[in-house]
This record gives sequence, structure tokens and C-alpha cells, in this order.
Amino acid sequence: MPVQDTCPSCGHRGLAVFYEVSGIPVHSCLMVGSERESLDFPRDDIRLGFCDHCGFVTNVVFDPRYSAYSARYEDQQSFSATFNQFARNLAEDLIERYSLRGKRVVEIGCGKADFLALVCELGGNEGVGIDPTCVKERIPDPIRSQITVIADYYSEKYSDYVGDLIMCRHTLEHIQPTHDFLDTIRRSVGSRSGTALVFEIPDAGRVIRDLAFEDIYYEHCSYYAPGSCARLFRATGFDVTRVALEYDEQYLIVEGVPSPANGGAARGPQPLEESPAQMESLVNAFASGIAAYHDRWRERIATLADNGRRPVIWGSGSKCVAFLTTLGLNREIETIVDINPHRHGKFIPGIGRSISSPESLRETRPSAVIVMNRIYTDEIGAQLGSMGLDPELIAL
Repeated sequence: MPVQDTCPSCGHRGLAVFYEVSGIPVHSCLMVGSERESLDFPRDDIRLGFCDHCGFVTNVVFDPRYSAYSARYEDQQSFSATFNQFARNLAEDLIERYSLRGKRVVEIGCGKADFLALVCELGGNEGVGIDPTCVKERIPDPIRSQITVIADYYSEKYSDYVGDLIMCRHTLEHIQPTHDFLDTIRRSVGSRSGTALVFEIPDAGRVIRDLAFEDIYYEHCSYYAPGSCARLFRATGFDVTRVALEYDEQYLIVEGVPSPANGGAARGPQPLEESPAQMESLVNAFASGIAAYHDRWRERIATLADNGRRPVIWGSGSKCVAFLTTLGLNREIETIVDINPHRHGKFIPGIGRSISSPESLRETRPSAVIVMNRIYTDEIGAQLGSMGLDPELIAL
């Protein structure tokens, strides 16, 4: 696969590679049914390149041929009360600010359509969800009848599906030709000045600043911070109306509307937007500190294991796969659990380890649990407490 040397976001040539990981599973949420299939799962490399022109970060050796999103892709988060409260608050906020009552809402990359169903339920809206991983039968009745599911990748052939609001949550980071993707959406909107766009993605500024290597995995080929994402919006004909950080500042939300057709004055930069130079400083700090940070985590896990306290990992998704494969860990971990019942009994790609339910910990009674996302620490602690367990919680 040739190295990507042209920025997919702005077209600038010359991307500076600053982080490399070899032999990473090419999917981390694609559920597999056996240990052998898990161990034989395809692997490839990550080489993150930085564009000093627009601040975008991408995996320059990403191979789109590995993309295999289907009903086997299991990333549903709605089994968490913490996440559900966030989703409900966001849905109510969008309904209020965009007057989404009796309207049409399109979600590109809707996953299992949890959020789309919520927006349709709370606002009495009609929904269209476009995603190859969507399973309509998992949308609860009676909301299912209000939603049209297109189990496919978004492309020009679905350009007629334009609503009063177009949502795209946790999808852009899976797409490398990002400018082309936004440009396709903009052409589909056309002269519909009343259509608004809402994108939600992981905030790359936090990932780079906090050395959050667990948020760097193969499916995520594109990394945006507030400024770089806003610049992409403007470059593809959208006027940025709002930039916000939500969910413990892990998620970046960028909203926009079609730019004035007459070339009239557009809004200026939003307060959270960083410059490419500011992002470059974060990238340089990441590059100089990440190896030592990896070593500190390896030492911490080894110390626990040497003391007879092999930790449990809570959360079997992408963060778990990135954490274990980047650090080269496996048998140092006692058990991997997840609250999503659709994951139980399945095997993690590339790891060869099965996923258990949290209830299994009643028997093993762990002394240490590594929480893959700090925002769930209190929720996990309460669930462990309800089982009579009080292990040390170590949050990423």
C-alpha cells in the first residue's frame, strides 16, 4: 500500500510521520467466534502523519480494503447509563435548538441507530439511518416504524436523503478521504439553506495532548481537533455555527450550515479552534513522550501481575484492543469483561481472548480493574459494589 503523502483534508503535500505502531488488528469491534479466528485476524501498521498546513492527522499507510463494516461490527454503547444520559441530553439539546419536531433527520453512520431512534422518539421525527452495520430489528418498537434503514456505506447514490438535520456521529474518523466525504454531503444539500449539519468525533487534541494511545487504532484513520475540523467544514462549503467539547471533553461536536450562496459574510473562527502551529506543538510533545508513557504502563501492569494481582479489563472495545496490542500485553490480564451482552462469548480480534460478562467477576473477585474509559469509573464502581466487590480501579 503506497504511503499517503497528500493531506486528505486540505490537499497540502508533505505529511510528517510522528507515531508508528506495527501489527495492529485492522478491526477492533468486528466480533469473531473463535480463538483461532481471533489469532489469525488480519493486522497492519499505523503511521500517523501530521499536516502542518491544516492541523489534520491521518494514518498514512491506511488501507481501505480492510474496511469490513457489517452487522458483526459491535460498538453499541447504549448499555451504559452514563452514556445514555449523555445521549439523551444531546438529543434534547438538538431538538430544542433546531426545532426538530415532526421533521426529517438523516444520520450518516448511524451504527445500531440508538441515537437516531432517540431523536425520532423525543421529537416525533422521521429518520433515515445509513450504515452497513445497522440492524433494523435492534431498533425498539414502535420507533422502528419511523426509521428507514439503509444498510450500506454513504455515497453519492444516497444524495437524495437530505433532512432538516444531517447527523454524522463517530464516523468521520473512519474515513480517510474526508474532504471528498464532506464535499459529497455538501453537494447533496445543494441550495437547501435550512439544512444543518452536526458532526461528533473523538477530539484529537485530547488524544495527542493526553498521550491517549488507547484511542489510536486502525479503524480510526483520521484525527480532527476543533480547528482542523472547522477548517474542513469551511473548505467544503459549510459555515461553522458551533464548536464544543462534550463527554468529559472526549468528544468534539462541530455544527454548520451551508455557506451563504451569494458569498456573503460567514462567521469567524469559534473560540475553541486551535491553529495548525498549536496542534504541531502538541504533536511534537506526543512524539517525544509516548515511548516512555508506554513503558510506564507496561511496568505498572507487570508489577500488578508479579504481585499476584493480574488485573481485569473492563471494556472490550477499541480502546481495549489498542491498549493491549500497542503494549504487547495478553496473559498479564486476568479477564476482559463488557456490559454489552452482544459481545459476551465472542473473541477480541487479534488477542485470542474471549469476552465475559461483569457478573463473572463474582467468582474471580479481582483485586484490580483497569477501566478503559475514565468517564465510566463511578458507574463501574457502583456495579462492582452491588456484587460485593471493591477492587482498585485504575482508569485510563
